[in-house]
Amino acid sequence: MQRDLTQGSITRVMLLFAVPMVLGNLLQQLYNVVDTLIVGQYLGSTALAAVGSSFTLMTFLQYIIIGLCMGCGALFSMRYGARDEEELKRTVFLSFVFIAAVTVVLNVLVLVFLDPILVLMQFNADTIGLAREYLFAIFCGLAFTFLYNFFAAFLRSIGNSVVPLVFLAISAGLNIVLDLVFILPLDMGVAGAAWATTLSQGVSAVCITVYGFWKTPLLRVARRHMALDWKRMGGIVQYSLLTCVQQSVMNFGILMIQGLVNTFGTAVMAAFAAAVKIDAFAYRPVQDFGDAFSTFLSQNYGAARPDRIRGGVRSAVRTAVIFSLVISAAVVIFARPLLYLFIDPAETEIIAIGVQYLHIEGACYVGIGCLFLLYGLYRGIARPAMSVVLTVLSLGTRVALSYALAPLPAFGVVAIWWSIPIGWALADAVGFLYYWFKVRPGLLAGERAAGELPRKT
Repeated sequence: MQRDLTQGSITRVMLLFAVPMVLGNLLQQLYNVVDTLIVGQYLGSTALAAVGSSFTLMTFLQYIIIGLCMGCGALFSMRYGARDEEELKRTVFLSFVFIAAVTVVLNVLVLVFLDPILVLMQFNADTIGLAREYLFAIFCGLAFTFLYNFFAAFLRSIGNSVVPLVFLAISAGLNIVLDLVFILPLDMGVAGAAWATTLSQGVSAVCITVYGFWKTPLLRVARRHMALDWKRMGGIVQYSLLTCVQQSVMNFGILMIQGLVNTFGTAVMAAFAAAVKIDAFAYRPVQDFGDAFSTFLSQNYGAARPDRIRGGVRSAVRTAVIFSLVISAAVVIFARPLLYLFIDPAETEIIAIGVQYLHIEGACYVGIGCLFLLYGLYRGIARPAMSVVLTVLSLGTRVALSYALAPLPAFGVVAIWWSIPIGWALADAVGFLYYWFKVRPGLLAGERAAGELPRKT
């Protein structure tokens, strides 16, 4: 199932590789949505607010691990594109050791300091107990998050985006069944939704790990690949940490916005929780396309193919813009019915707030679609620091505007909604200008010497 992304029609190769990633992550969003839907419909708006607000903290911590895996995945793709099997295996071993260590430390810290974190996030008295139950169960599964995403990143780096989809589909189906069992007949409340997610993630993690070692010879490292080369490890840590920082800054900014939203009361919290789920489902495909685009670029960067990099950028931008415009139109038109999936129609105040959010932010998905491509671009051509710059610019703008304007009576919560697309637009402008004036000239001139590739990380 491996796919060589350095050969064949650029658009066709990218789309064939991206489709399983899009489907896989839609399934992942589905079982997040199922948690929210069942909680909202059967446990009430207070439970919905607690789970929705917990989701941002959960995502922030999980994306520290996912970001490290994504960064290492880009390095795997470069090695694979360069056909350097020995260096690929060394990179896989050292990456696994590094990210496993980070996962253990992170897991211990978050379980020990969970209560202070919830207080810092300004959970109110109605929701803090429910959030604690939910997050404790979720964070017991961080090791599963690591295993699944590490081996999924490796398989995708060598062009196999189908197998991660298969195991994720199994996990999503199991999650739905466990949700219904734990919440309805067993009456486990929000903790049941969390344990359903953790156990289903555990199944996908174990399955993809076993498959990886059984079916993929490139994962079977020998003793000669297991040396703790600190210079090489330093290069891996630097590259993966930059991607991790980019992902973490993005989610930390969202976490700060969640803290501000929480100060507006349970109705706004519940509306935001439901609307964010719709957001994630709506623009997740273009985010996954950006990740697939990054793998395409990494393989071609390793293979020294600047012509395919240039062509890939043109094709990816066209695809992302068209998709984003279509999804924006659908979300704006069907905002109210979509919210009814999560919120009782009788909750008119919550519905009205959610519709307002989706009419403002949902109309501008082209901004986040292009931004995901820029993240993938700079990660794929060994400039992950630029992805960090764009993330800081986007989230910094959002947070600054929100905290400056939302407390003012003339703006209120609407300032938070408008700050999101403004941040996207500013980061997009900087990202595309940097590409046009700093990156594109070198690609056009064919200035991609083999020595530029960090073969010895």
